[in-house]
Amino acid sequence: MSDQISQIRRDTLVVPPLALAMLLFAGLSVLGVLLRPAMPIDETRYLTVAWEMRLSGDWLVPHLNGLPYSHKPPLLFWLINLIWLVTGPSEIAARLVAPAFGLASIWATARLARRLVPDAPEIGGHAALVLSGMLGFSFFAGLTMFDAMQVLATVLGVTALTGVATRGRAAWLGWGAALALGALAKGPVILIHLLPVALTTPLWAGIGWRQASKGLALGLLTGLGIVLLWLGPALIAGGSEYRTAVLWTQSAGRMVDSFAHQKPIWFFLAMAPLLIWPWGWSLASWRAARLPGPLAVWTFATFAIFSLISGKQAHYLLPMLPAVAIAFAPALALPRLPLGVAALVPMALALLLGAIILGFGPKEWGVAAQPLAPALLATALALTAALLVWRGGPLAALASSAIILSLSVLFLGRMTEIYDAGSLGHRLAVHDAAGVGLVGGNYAGEFNYAGRLRNPVKLFDAPEAGLAWLAECPARILVMPTARAPQEPAPSDIITFRSQTYGLWLSPDQDQQNNEACK
Repeated sequence: MSDQISQIRRDTLVVPPLALAMLLFAGLSVLGVLLRPAMPIDETRYLTVAWEMRLSGDWLVPHLNGLPYSHKPPLLFWLINLIWLVTGPSEIAARLVAPAFGLASIWATARLARRLVPDAPEIGGHAALVLSGMLGFSFFAGLTMFDAMQVLATVLGVTALTGVATRGRAAWLGWGAALALGALAKGPVILIHLLPVALTTPLWAGIGWRQASKGLALGLLTGLGIVLLWLGPALIAGGSEYRTAVLWTQSAGRMVDSFAHQKPIWFFLAMAPLLIWPWGWSLASWRAARLPGPLAVWTFATFAIFSLISGKQAHYLLPMLPAVAIAFAPALALPRLPLGVAALVPMALALLLGAIILGFGPKEWGVAAQPLAPALLATALALTAALLVWRGGPLAALASSAIILSLSVLFLGRMTEIYDAGSLGHRLAVHDAAGVGLVGGNYAGEFNYAGRLRNPVKLFDAPEAGLAWLAECPARILVMPTARAPQEPAPSDIITFRSQTYGLWLSPDQDQQNNEACK
């Protein structure tokens, strides 16, 4: 009996599972923002769009480098600017907006799990732990992107649909509001996540097809009505090209023969094991998995539809992961293996490395350890993650956090210099008023927010055109990949960004009087 009591005490979590899951994700998100720069090209692009919204005061039509940005709706940019009304244009504050939706998604997933399995009150906390410890969620939901917002919209929409038999019209109105949230966050792609679940409510929610069709129409009209409050004025203000892009190119253009992110039909099948690591790598988790209510439709329909669509990115499946988390939640009740003495190895490695860096040991050790510190610490965290997965149970939820933290730690060294747009952005900011030029056709606003530029970057396809523009006025600067640059004139400086070498050319000294090009 005493052994059983000891085992219970060892396996009992001091912190409730839901609170632990939220603390785990919140801590990881904050550390990620502090340890690594905004990642090009996605995070830097979205920060730039928010920055230009702040500069222009135009909250209807987002802009990127001075041109209308039709790729995404404005909700994330609105929220960042609302935060900036309090904090000013803080990068840390802006980069915490999207992870806040990830945190809310964990709570909403626990709530949905309890509603789907009411006879197992522990299922909510377990589902939250599984979701927060899932590699795909812990990585992508912490980035300044739109997917965490889509996750929350999807979970709220499915939660609303679980009440269609008892709450009727109110439940369908809630589903429509969730559609609007997802559409304002990322566009009509929210229909892929929520429409199949709604269409099959007669199969799992206990209502008739007639009632379902009426409710579906009500929900769609509700969602469309909310979205039109923004979309209607934006289409008028944005002009014909913006209207065409929003209404056609950015949706239909990605479905067949996508203009971006084309991948083979098996792409998501190959990515799924990484997205659901570590839970999907355990046979015991699969044996314990259950698919109550709409989970089967939610997972399989989402996976199948996205596999058939031409444009694919791993994070597109993020709104499906709460369903997987609820399905795998019963696995947390399985027996766990003891950590044993092996757990001391990565812990001892991390402690030893920290002691050396802090000066405990010969001075030569500290000098040698400094450049190796990020890689060694990341290795220690990765070994810890492997041990936590082997251990199983609630502690396995820490494994993905250890992996993501190790990746963030790697950015403390040379990787930060390569991927941080801030260093080059600050160099360009000095020349903002006179003009900043860039040779290359793939610019995605990496430097506008990083340098707090108030004017668009002038883009050139050919080096000759850029150099001619540079020579027209003093105080201008031109950025050009050295691989495309002519031998003369030589750049004034060389800088590396995203593993590519760029040269910086400055305008020659000249008299600005009567120079029409500078006005």
